[in-house]
Amino acid sequence: MVNTTIDRLRENIRKVFLGHPKAVDLMLIGLLARGHVLIEDVPGVGKTVLARSLARSIDCRFSRIQLTPDLLPGDVLGVSVYNSQTHQFEFKPGPVFANIVLADEINRTTPRTQSALLEAMSEEQVSVENQTLPLQRPFMLVATQNPFEFEGTYHLPENQLDRFLLRISVGYPDRGSEQRILITQPGRAALDNLAPVTNAQEVVELQDKLSSVRMDAAVLDYILDLVEGTRHSDELHLGVSPRGALALTHASQAAAVLAGRDFVTPDDVKGLFLSTCAHRVIGKSYLHNGDARGTEAILKKILEQVPAPR
Repeated sequence: MVNTTIDRLRENIRKVFLGHPKAVDLMLIGLLARGHVLIEDVPGVGKTVLARSLARSIDCRFSRIQLTPDLLPGDVLGVSVYNSQTHQFEFKPGPVFANIVLADEINRTTPRTQSALLEAMSEEQVSVENQTLPLQRPFMLVATQNPFEFEGTYHLPENQLDRFLLRISVGYPDRGSEQRILITQPGRAALDNLAPVTNAQEVVELQDKLSSVRMDAAVLDYILDLVEGTRHSDELHLGVSPRGALALTHASQAAAVLAGRDFVTPDDVKGLFLSTCAHRVIGKSYLHNGDARGTEAILKKILEQVPAPR
C-alpha cells in the first residue's frame, strides 16, 4: 500500500512537472517526514508548478500566499471580525489553515510577516489573540524564492531557514523535457485538470509509518560523525544543530520508504546531507541568507572525509 501510494503520487506529479525527477522525490520526502521545503531557483523553471502539482495530487485543502512587502501577519494567520448580528468577534482563519500551503516568493515579505509562520512550521499550531489553534494534518509549507533577486527582498533569518527540512533547487530541464514543455505547456490546462490520487488520511498514515523504519547503529553513528564534522570544520562558523541532525534522520527514513525499504542505508544519508544541512550552517566567509551554494562545497568535503559504514 505504501509503495503504491507513493508511486501514484510520483507519477501524477510528473505528468505536469517535467523537470528533474530528483526534485519530485525530495518534495515527497519532505511530505513523508512532516517537514517543509524551500524551493530556491531562478524564475520560470517550475517551482510553483511543482508545489501546486503536489497539492492537487492530494485530496486536501490547498492555499497559496503571494507574499509581498505590504502583507501583514494577520493576512497570513487570520483576523477577528466583528459580527453585527451576534455582537461578537469571530475569527476568520487565514490561508495558513490548509494542508498544503504555498508561500510564493517568501523573501519578498517583511521579517515580521515571515516570523508569523515560525510557530506553524515548528509546532503545527498558530497562536492568535490569546488562543492556540492546531493545524490539521498533514501540514506542509512549500516556500519559493529567487536567490539572485535582491531588489525589494528581505533575507530569511537563520532561525527560519532552520525550520525548513529541505532546501532544494529545481534546475533547468534537459533538452527533451524542455521540448515536451514547449509542446504540451503542462503548467496551464494540464495542471488544472490534474486529479488527486490519494487523500489526507492516507498521507497521515504514511507519515506515521516513518517511526518504524529501522536505522542501524552504524548508520546513526555516521549521521553523528557528519554533524560533528560540520561543528569542527575550520571553514564553518556555525555547524549543524541537533534539530538539523534530527531533520537528516527523518529525511533519511523518508528516503528509505520512498525506495521501498524499511531500513536506512548510508546512501540515503549521503544523498540528503546537502539538501538537509547546507542552509543550516554558516561559512567563515559569511554571506547572508544561508549561503547554501557556498556551504555545499564545504559539506561535500566533509562527506569525502567522513568514512561511511559498509
